Amino acid sequence: MGPMIGGGFLGGLRAGWRRLVRRLARAALLDAEHEARIARDRLRDAIEAIPEGVVFLDAEGRYILWNQRYAEIYHRSADLFRPGLPLVETLREGVRRGDYPDAVGREEEWLADRAAKLVQATGERHEQQVADGRWLLIEDRRTREGGIIGLRVDITQMKRQAQALEQALAHAEAANRAKAEFLADMSHELRTPLNGVLGLAQALEATALDARQNELVADIRASAAQLDRLVTGLLDYRDAELAAEGRARDVQSATHAAAPELRILAADDNPTNRKVIELMLAAAGVHVVTVEDGAAAVEAWRAADFDAILMDLRMPVMDGLSAIRAIRAEEREAARPRTPILVLSANTSAADRRASAEAGADGHLGKPLKVEEVIAAVQAAVAPPPEAPI
Repeated sequence: MGPMIGGGFLGGLRAGWRRLVRRLARAALLDAEHEARIARDRLRDAIEAIPEGVVFLDAEGRYILWNQRYAEIYHRSADLFRPGLPLVETLREGVRRGDYPDAVGREEEWLADRAAKLVQATGERHEQQVADGRWLLIEDRRTREGGIIGLRVDITQMKRQAQALEQALAHAEAANRAKAEFLADMSHELRTPLNGVLGLAQALEATALDARQNELVADIRASAAQLDRLVTGLLDYRDAELAAEGRARDVQSATHAAAPELRILAADDNPTNRKVIELMLAAAGVHVVTVEDGAAAVEAWRAADFDAILMDLRMPVMDGLSAIRAIRAEEREAARPRTPILVLSANTSAADRRASAEAGADGHLGKPLKVEEVIAAVQAAVAPPPEAPI
């Protein structure tokens, strides 16, 4: 009986121990599940507190957890979200529904590119537009366990602000261009008659005048010079060559220094300016042929030989730059000798001078014209190049 009693006791003890272990295991499991629920709830509370869309995926790119903001951002696809479903599958259905405008017409290519970015999950950011016009910033990054945490930020307002800024900059640039064009027009309209006044005064000063007449001419030049200074200041030009000259300039010496027997073609749409050029150069013994637009200048150049051409820029029918280009092109095609061309214009900005040079001009003189400068420029243009040293 003793051994049986002992065996029964031990058997009961083992059974009781097993029950205790099972109860402890169940309790531990319940505790673990409870702790897991608490941790999961805390994680959910944490990601729900984040104002941007957040999604957790496993290592295979399948949904684990996402916050409400993520569902709101992708509200057209939110009905597809469920744990264990690959995110790529929701993207595929979204493409079928037309949720992603960039995918239209290139659906498989778009899906392959998006899937590749998801696999890499390097944290590189890219933008995505959805069907309702919103723009999203997407960032996917691998966790230490191999899963993926994704961030979705609605940047629609930022994009609109950037577009508004871009439009504002474009308007500002257009305003600056309009301002520059206005100043160029003003320069031309003011300097053209001013050139006539100064040019005629210089031509008159070069003739035989009595003392009273010389005083009147000097007063005219002084008043014109003052107006020139005002125009220069208004247009913010710093070209010292346009500053007023002294009343004691010896015009006679400048005109007599010009080389005679030159034949010059001058194009200017303003009759007074054409008269000024004729008087300036005729006093120096230069024969001048004048025309009133660029097309007439090209035709005159084709019909006769000229030692140099003086070309205004703003003219009807054909402007000066177009006329210069046409002449240079025909010279190259017909192998004609190169005729020196000097621009005489009220437009004297750096851009205007650069445009003249690019068209093929050999010089650019600003109006109001000064007789000695015109003659010196013509002399320099027609002078033969210096011989190379032996």
